[in-house]
Amino acid sequence: MLKIGIVTIFPNIFKPILNESIIKRAQEKGKVKFEIFDLRDYTDDPHRKVDDRPFGGGPGMVIRPEPVFNVMEEIKKKSLKVKTILLTPQGVKFNQRIARRLSREKHIVLICGRYEGVDERIREALIDEEISIGDYILTGGEVPALVLIEAIIRLIPGVLGDEESATLDSFENGLLEYPQYTRPANYKGMKVPDVLLSGNHKLIQQWRRKQALKRTKERRPDLMDKR
Repeated sequence: MLKIGIVTIFPNIFKPILNESIIKRAQEKGKVKFEIFDLRDYTDDPHRKVDDRPFGGGPGMVIRPEPVFNVMEEIKKKSLKVKTILLTPQGVKFNQRIARRLSREKHIVLICGRYEGVDERIREALIDEEISIGDYILTGGEVPALVLIEAIIRLIPGVLGDEESATLDSFENGLLEYPQYTRPANYKGMKVPDVLLSGNHKLIQQWRRKQALKRTKERRPDLMDKR
C-alpha cells in the first residue's frame, strides 16, 4: 500500500476529489491511504498563523519553518522511510517517468507551498525532492498535489480495471497516444478507418504505431527529439 500525506492550509480542497472515481476505488481496494495535515494545527501562534514577512523586505508572505518542522516530526515518528516532496515552481518538471518512480514508493508526503514560498530552512532540512507541474504560477501547491496524486495512483498495479490501459497512455512510451474511435462506425459521414474494423490485429498495431509517431511529430516534436 502507498501512503500519501498531504500538508496544506486548505485541507477541504482535497476531500471531494479524493472520494471520487479512480482515487476512491484505489482506497477501497487498499492500494492507497491518505492522511491530510492542516498546517495551522501545527503552528505555535495563538492565531494559527503559519506565515510571516520575508527578512530583507519584499512583497508577499513566506511560510514559517516551525509548523512544517512540527508536522514532519509527527509524521516521521510513525514512519522512518518517507519521501518528502515540495510542490513549487522551482522544482523539476513533472512527467510520466517521475510518476512511475513515485508509484513504487511506500510513503510520500506532499507539502503544498503557498504565498511567496517557504522558509529556505525547510528546503535544506526536510525536502527530498521539489516538483513543478509546469512553467506557470498558481496560487498554491494544492492543485499540483492533486495532479501528482492522480498520475501516481493510476500506475499502481491493481488500481485500473485494465492494466494494459496505463501502458498505452500518452507519454508512457515516449509518444502521444494514437487516435481512438468507438461506435458508430459512420457518424454524419465521418467514418472510422477501415483498418480498425478489419479484425487484423497485426495491421491494427502497425496503424496505431504509425499514427502515434505522426501525431507526436506534429504536436510534440520535442518528444521526438528525446527519442
